[in-house]
Amino acid sequence: QVQLVESGGGLVQPGGSLRLSCVASRSISNSSAMRWYRQAPGKPRELVALVTSGGVTNYGDSVKGRFTISTDNAKNTVYLQMNSLKPEDTAVYYCWARWGGPIYWGQGTQVTVSS
Repeated sequence: QVQLVESGGGLVQPGGSLRLSCVASRSISNSSAMRWYRQAPGKPRELVALVTSGGVTNYGDSVKGRFTISTDNAKNTVYLQMNSLKPEDTAVYYCWARWGGPIYWGQGTQVTVSS
């Protein structure tokens, strides 16, 4: 069973930055893809960013130009750098990973953007 453990969430003022981390219990160098999702209260879970095994990245329209996904294979970690945060970015952020068929989710980390 693969475990994904997120960290780095918290309370930040509008315009601020946070970096989320997701550590996998399995090597991510051979993962099919890794993603970050988020879910705000009363809203469906939405894709924030993804990175493929080939290093291709893609972002949700609402975060393009502000968020950056990256990986450190040596640490089995995927990051989400979030800049210029807005109140509407407030949500629980989840790490997602796939190795071939099985899909795994982290437990989530809360990000709150408020003054």
